[in-house]
Amino acid sequence: MSRAQENRPWWRDAVIYQIYVRSFADSNGDGIGDLAGIRSRLDHIASLGADAIWMTPCYPSPQRDHGYDVADYFSIEPDYGDLAEFDELVTEAHARDLRVMLDVVPNHCSSEHSWFRAAVASGPGSPERERYFFRDGRGDAGELPPNNWQALFGGPAWTRVTEPDGTPGQWYLHVFTPWQPDFDWSSPDVVQMFDDMLRFWFDRGVDGFRVDAVTVLGKAAGLPDAPEGHPREPFEFLASAHDVWRHWRALIDRYELDHPGRVLVTVGEAYAARRPDLLAKYVAPDQFHQSFSFDLLMTPWHAGLIHRAVDDTWRVLSESGGSMTWTLNNHDVQRIVTRLGHADAHLEETWTGDNQQWSRAPVDLEVGSRRARAAIGFTAALPGALYLYQGEELGLPEVLDLPDEARTDPIFFRTQGSQFGRDGCRIPIPWNDDPSTSFGFSADRTGQGDPSAPWLPQPAGWGQWSAASQEGDPDSALSMYRELLARRRTMLDPAAGLDWIVGDDSAVLAFRRGEVVVVVNTSDGELGLPGALTAGRRVAWSSQPGHDDVTLVPPDTCVWLAPA
Repeated sequence: MSRAQENRPWWRDAVIYQIYVRSFADSNGDGIGDLAGIRSRLDHIASLGADAIWMTPCYPSPQRDHGYDVADYFSIEPDYGDLAEFDELVTEAHARDLRVMLDVVPNHCSSEHSWFRAAVASGPGSPERERYFFRDGRGDAGELPPNNWQALFGGPAWTRVTEPDGTPGQWYLHVFTPWQPDFDWSSPDVVQMFDDMLRFWFDRGVDGFRVDAVTVLGKAAGLPDAPEGHPREPFEFLASAHDVWRHWRALIDRYELDHPGRVLVTVGEAYAARRPDLLAKYVAPDQFHQSFSFDLLMTPWHAGLIHRAVDDTWRVLSESGGSMTWTLNNHDVQRIVTRLGHADAHLEETWTGDNQQWSRAPVDLEVGSRRARAAIGFTAALPGALYLYQGEELGLPEVLDLPDEARTDPIFFRTQGSQFGRDGCRIPIPWNDDPSTSFGFSADRTGQGDPSAPWLPQPAGWGQWSAASQEGDPDSALSMYRELLARRRTMLDPAAGLDWIVGDDSAVLAFRRGEVVVVVNTSDGELGLPGALTAGRRVAWSSQPGHDDVTLVPPDTCVWLAPA
């Protein structure tokens, strides 16, 4: 390994495993995942070859949006444990060479946060209200919202409060839900609180943060009405937010200087559909270390569109020196096994650029699983970091048939059910095939074999995808992920670029990373490979179990070809 490679920050090429805390592992049988549960499963994550874990918000919260409504940024949600338990988790993760990343929510907090309660109680013009966007309403008696903005999760972006004297009063801004009031980042109090928060968790050993909803933190000066047909324009991709990220990066750089040996990372959540130029702004050298390249996650099973999603990002970020950050699943999107199993998943017109707008066409899980295996093989070979979402290594599908009464996602309720929301990708993980312990999700601490039902219901037969059922099966999704990530680490030169061989065909993708050639066949027929491509090469890895014929690629399959 060259000195340049040795000096590369760990996060540039890392594999980061995302944990949805509430659904990962329940240590006390109450039906809710927790930190002790995570500790009990760290060996599973380490066995994949991951370099870090990223945990969704585990701060105290009323759980109206399952942690993304934070009531206290300096403690742990009691359902999940406490600070002592968190410290033990960090220690045990580090002992396994797993770094620890948290989720931070800077755009808004919970309406139960002490600051917001004080703001409502203090009345108009108070310093407490200056931490948020409180405004007088329009209309003769202030009965109309201050502007026409619509919330991202449905409904208006303003809610009116009752003043301390009992009269209808001002309105406050919330670009997601009424129980998530937006911070006003022009307030020095807000800036200082988050500075303190970052240092608090870094001091406890946290190695980085995934930063939620970075595109909406800025607000257009004067809070003008949104242009007709562009409801999000006044609060997305605004330059004012970038000053916050520059401030954070300066704080982090200073922290690293003051703590030799610490190498920290921030990754931004910026959905910038087919706008890599916007993405590049977030990974400027003085802002985020990484920002997710979401176009690949949202792209149909279509070689030309996959090529566009990767190449656009690769070209723009390579020119600016930015870091590539890929993922195919997360806690906000339909799981890829189902997403690529829809009958129309191969059609160009299914692209929406919206992470909540998915096909309603019938699903073939066999096809979806085959395509998902090929997709991760392709993505793992790309230069940059790779983020995995819990359960994708088990091949879990989306649960589409949750009854309405079981759903918890505010998107479902705020859109009157027109959008399913995200519950289907958050079903608690099956660790074994025993339904009496929620398929191993819940530990039996009572000795009665009767733990509480999980917070989201698991479907019958959920155990067929369990980790235990796949252990030792060389053809399982779990074995495939382990082998793939091991080969990623040993076969690919992190400094090698991306050289396309075929990128614009409707069925075939092929590129070269150093000495490795990666080929993907997105069609439903076998693909013969030319001798010029295969001469002196062997199949080093295939998403199709048992496939080792270097001259062809089966349908919906990815292969890595290496020197024989």
